[in-house]
Amino acid sequence: MIRATLVLPRWLADELAAVARAPLETGGVLLAGVARDGDEIRLLGRELEWLPDDAYDERHDDALTVSSTGYVSMLARAEAAGALPIWVHTHPGEDGVPRHSRRDHRVDELLREPFAIRAGVDLYVSLVVSPRVDGFAFAGRVLGDDLEGRVERLMISGDRFAFHAAFDAPSEFSLPAEFDRQVRAFGGDVQEVLSTLNVAVVGSGGTGSSVCEQLVRLGVRRLVLVDPDTLSASNVTRVYGSTPADVGRPKVEILRDHLQAIAPDVVIDTIEGKVTEEPLARRLVGSDVIFGCTDDNAGRLVLSRVAAYYLKPLIDCGVLISSTDGFLEGIDGRVTVVTPGRACLVCRGRIDMARAQAEQLDPTERAARAAEGYAPELGAVEPAVVSYTTAVASAAVSELLERLIGYGPDIEPGEILLRMHDREISTNVVEPNPRHYCSLDAGLLGVGDATPFLGMTWPSS
Repeated sequence: MIRATLVLPRWLADELAAVARAPLETGGVLLAGVARDGDEIRLLGRELEWLPDDAYDERHDDALTVSSTGYVSMLARAEAAGALPIWVHTHPGEDGVPRHSRRDHRVDELLREPFAIRAGVDLYVSLVVSPRVDGFAFAGRVLGDDLEGRVERLMISGDRFAFHAAFDAPSEFSLPAEFDRQVRAFGGDVQEVLSTLNVAVVGSGGTGSSVCEQLVRLGVRRLVLVDPDTLSASNVTRVYGSTPADVGRPKVEILRDHLQAIAPDVVIDTIEGKVTEEPLARRLVGSDVIFGCTDDNAGRLVLSRVAAYYLKPLIDCGVLISSTDGFLEGIDGRVTVVTPGRACLVCRGRIDMARAQAEQLDPTERAARAAEGYAPELGAVEPAVVSYTTAVASAAVSELLERLIGYGPDIEPGEILLRMHDREISTNVVEPNPRHYCSLDAGLLGVGDATPFLGMTWPSS
């Protein structure tokens, strides 16, 4: 059975909620990218177009019929964009029931073949929405060759994050007693969302291990851990869950064992490698949120593209300690939140492109180019202290909570800068560079499983 998650940028979710309030049934086509992860797929909303008035043969508060001329042009656009066309229609009224009726099933059978043939796709998806005070309720069908499934959940990705189960999805959540104190702080609904999240954490060092421990103690129960390294003796002072006996073990295995000791029911997928390897980067596709906790510029470049191509929130962390001969000069922390339509790490200047390129070179070639002055030297050991990496990790996890709960300013900052040596915190908002892949005008937001993957050239294995 196919299980689907619909991912919408905030502006499309708001448009869908507004049209759902119309007193008459309304139909349209949502163009979506597709991300496949086994039997699970993600439908990534890119563009939504409603039928013109003259496309309706009949239109009432409980039924509609349309002519094919009303949607043929949208199917052609879907084919040109490499997108999946999703048939969307409303069941009006705040007491409306967003469930496919027998009539809706007949309409699906009529639309399924022309949608597939004209758009050149192998899936047919239909979505029913009804207005609610805080947005809309929905149900969705997914049909493929000898396959059938449903849209089980909705993720809204923007300055604020929202997750909703389908109208017809069974509720299986029961509130564990151990979360009582935090439920008193932010309520049971947020606690339920935390229990459903699939979070990828790239980097299992001082910052990443602290992020993971906080997530698990908050109630997150599905994690993907990515790190290529084994634990060194100097790592023990910062990596949560590590002991001197773990030196030489892969960091992801140490962290996995530690987290499962805290919460035996947590499901953890460990990846011992770098996201700069295409097969490993693809394993991030099924996550809901990514935390970037690595100093690897090339890795950050991949994560920045994953965020745009898959409408995936990225919370990226950085810590820089400036010290000369043991004299501490500065402690700077950074938490950057990348969401659809906001500036990526490249537009913000948070990636050193020369270092990113050098990190991808063969070690011998990199050393030769560095000696000739054509590449920066890499491998210097930077200062690191557990209290500062933990402070930045806490700020990063707090950003996830704030964007689920919504207790901060209406215009969310895209970045938090912590000047710990001066005891100062500042924030900023940056717009994307024109025509950059993270910008709406580039047409790449929500593309999904494109060829080449993420529009990048990958090193051959």
